[in-house]
Amino acid sequence: MLITRAEIHGADIADLRIENGKVTAIGRLARRSGEEVLDLHGGAALPGLNDHHIHLMAYAAALDSVACGPPKVRTAEQLIEALGCARPNKDGWIRGIGYHQSVAGDIDRHWLDRHLPGIPVRMQHRSGRLWVVNGAGLERLARTVGNGSPPFHDEGRFYDQDEALGNLWGRTIPTVGEASARLASYGVTGLTDLTPHNDDTAAARFEELRSDGSLLQAVRVGGMLQMSHRLTGPTKVHLHDSDLPDFDDLCDLVRASHARRREVAVHCVTEAELVFALAAFREAGACPGDRIEHASITPPALLSQLRELGLLVVTQPHFIAERGDAYRRELPCAEHSWLYRCRAFLDGDIPLAAGSDAPFGHADPWRAMRAAVTRLTASGDILGQRERLTPEEALSLFLGALDEPHQPRRIAVGVAADLCLLDRPWREARVRLDSACIRATVHNGNIIYNSVDGSEREAYSSIASINPQASACSAPIASPRIAM
Repeated sequence: MLITRAEIHGADIADLRIENGKVTAIGRLARRSGEEVLDLHGGAALPGLNDHHIHLMAYAAALDSVACGPPKVRTAEQLIEALGCARPNKDGWIRGIGYHQSVAGDIDRHWLDRHLPGIPVRMQHRSGRLWVVNGAGLERLARTVGNGSPPFHDEGRFYDQDEALGNLWGRTIPTVGEASARLASYGVTGLTDLTPHNDDTAAARFEELRSDGSLLQAVRVGGMLQMSHRLTGPTKVHLHDSDLPDFDDLCDLVRASHARRREVAVHCVTEAELVFALAAFREAGACPGDRIEHASITPPALLSQLRELGLLVVTQPHFIAERGDAYRRELPCAEHSWLYRCRAFLDGDIPLAAGSDAPFGHADPWRAMRAAVTRLTASGDILGQRERLTPEEALSLFLGALDEPHQPRRIAVGVAADLCLLDRPWREARVRLDSACIRATVHNGNIIYNSVDGSEREAYSSIASINPQASACSAPIASPRIAM
C-alpha cells in the first residue's frame, strides 16, 4: 500500500509505503504497478492509538444493553422511559448498565418491579460492582438454582458477585465485531484488557478472535496471577477500600508477579486505595512497568511517592467530562483539583498514559483528549484547571506501545504499520480532537476502518467551540513530550 501526501510529525508532507505489515519507505515515492493508493491530501498521519485500559467483552455486551445513567439518563423519569422502551436480549433479559444513584437513589428490586414488572431485568451500577435484579429476574435465577427460592437478599442488590451471578444467568460470549469496528473508527489499533478475572482461557479466546478476524486490534491481556499465555499482560489487583485484602498477602502477590516477570496493575479510585497500594509497592518492591490504574484521587502528598517508586499511572481524563458535575456535588471541594490529574503527573516526572475503561467510560479516546485539554464537565464548569494538557500531550497518552504505555511511538521506516490517518493537518485537528476527523485506520498494514465506506459516527462539538482559546495556537507538534 502507498499512502501519499501525508503530514508526518505535524510538519513534513511525504509518502509512506507499507509492505508486509511494516513501513518500508518514507519520502517522495512513485506508485508501483498494482499498488493500492490512499491519498491523504495533506492530512496528518499519526501512530495508531492504543487504549491502555479497557474491558472488551463487557464493552461488547454494553452495546446490547440499555444506558441507565449519565450522560444519557439523568432523572428517574428518563430511566423509566429507557427501560420501558427496551426489548429483552437473546437471553430474555433487559440488561441495563451505567446506573448511578444520582438518577433515582439507591434503587432495589421493588423499585424495578413498580416500573417494569414481569420481564427479567438486571441493571449494573457504573462502578461495575453492583447489580440490581427485579422480581422476575430473581425468580428466573431461583429456577436456575433449582431450590425454588432465591438464595440471596430480597432487595435484589448484589455487590461483587459477578462470578456467582454469571454462573446463574449464563455466560454468553458477546460478539466483539461491532465493538472492535467502533474502536477502529476511533483510530484504535491496540488494546490492553484489564478485566480482573482474565485467565489463560480468556487470553486464548482473544487470540481466537484475532485469528478469525472478529478482533481487529492487537491485544494484551492482564488478569490473574496464574496466567502464562503469550498475550499475558499485567497482574490485575482490584482494590476496594471497604474490603482491602490482607497487606502481607498483597505484598506476596506483588513479589510473585515480579518473579514471573510480570508487572502489577492496581486499581485505585480512592485515596485510601492509593495509599494502600503505594505501601505495598514500598514493602514488596516496584519493578519497571508496575501501574496504578485510574489514580482517581491523588493528593499532592502522594505525588512524590509515585515518582520515587517509578510507577506508571494509567488514567481516564474523560471521567471529568462524563462525571465531573457529580464529583462537584458529592466530593469535598478540596479534592476537586486532585481528580484524574494529568499536568501534576507530567510535571512531576511520573509516567502517564490513558485508557477508556470502557464500558464504564466512553470508548472514544478523542473524548478523553478533549477532556484532558479543557477539563470541562458536561455543564461547562472547569474541574482542575491546573491539570490541563496541551493537545499534543493529550494525544501522547494514547501513543505508547502496549508494553510501554508511556513511551510514545513514532512513524519511521521499519516500524509496524499501525496508523491513525486524519482528513486534515494536525494544526486543524488539534483544535477539535474529534474522531470525526479520522480518514482511515491501518493495523499491520491493513485498512481496518475507512471513512469513505460510509461508516456513521457521532458528530462532536469542537474544542474551539467550547474553549475559544484552544484555537489561538495552531503550531505544529513541537512538545518535547510528544514523539510521533
